[in-house]
Amino acid sequence: MKKLPDPENPFRIGTRGSPLALAQAHETRDRLMGAFDLPREAFEIVVIKTTGDAVLDRPLKDIGGKGLFTREIEDDLLAGRIDIAVHSMKDMPVDQPAGLMLDCYLPREDVRDAFIAPTGGTLAELAPGTRVGTSSLRRKAQLLHRRPDLEIVEFRGNVQTRLKKLEAGVAHCTFLAMAGLNRLGMADVPATPIDTTDMLPAVAQGAIGIERRDDDARAREMLSALHDLETGQRLAAERAYLSALDGSCETPIAGLATLDGGSITLRGEILRTDGSEALSDTRTGPIEDAAAIGVELAESLLARAGDGFFDWKTS
Repeated sequence: MKKLPDPENPFRIGTRGSPLALAQAHETRDRLMGAFDLPREAFEIVVIKTTGDAVLDRPLKDIGGKGLFTREIEDDLLAGRIDIAVHSMKDMPVDQPAGLMLDCYLPREDVRDAFIAPTGGTLAELAPGTRVGTSSLRRKAQLLHRRPDLEIVEFRGNVQTRLKKLEAGVAHCTFLAMAGLNRLGMADVPATPIDTTDMLPAVAQGAIGIERRDDDARAREMLSALHDLETGQRLAAERAYLSALDGSCETPIAGLATLDGGSITLRGEILRTDGSEALSDTRTGPIEDAAAIGVELAESLLARAGDGFFDWKTS
């Protein structure tokens, strides 16, 4: 390995500036400290403002999709201003810029969605016309498929921003990811986990990915000490499935891979954007065929959906 980082030449970790993004960057730093017996001063957390964080008054699909949370960070990584970049994998486009590599994942957190209703009650108990806040097309479509009598309102922002909007009465209830609440230590938030059989999560939900330059030998060797093999195997299937579906922030897609011994099972769901139709399917096979299983599942769903399945727009 090349010379390890030290306080005079710190290893620069790029991240978004939200509390959750910082918690993920700190977890990455702490794991590197433990793996290589390095002091905290050997690392520098570099906060990078992204377009997705700066523009909160419009849906992501109207301003460019998932890449808005990663583009500026990847630009700094390519320019050498940071050494690695820490990402929430459900925000990551499936295609990466030339020169960058994503081959390190931390152990996956709870994959489930959380239903947040300060006044109590469950999703099934909501009265018709209840305002539910979400910026996720997946959650919106899944909710409308099950409860078309509810009103969906746009609800962008980080975890804290969305909870403040809830307090202000913008909506009566909302959804967050259990992984984010757990990483932030927010056990006081009135969250009800939703079983994945009731609401299949976003592809890669709960997973942290760490990106590097493909020619950076030091970063490659350091990150290899952190990589969680099982998370990598699950995401190989999920992201191949997403890629074959041409998934973006403009398409309601859910998917989750689970492992059982030497087998991997991938469940997938695609929905019309207005929730009027949902298609789901499952594939199981050897772990070494994870990516092929993802593609096979996507092709099966696309064949059933037919042309224009994702083109339907809500009024």
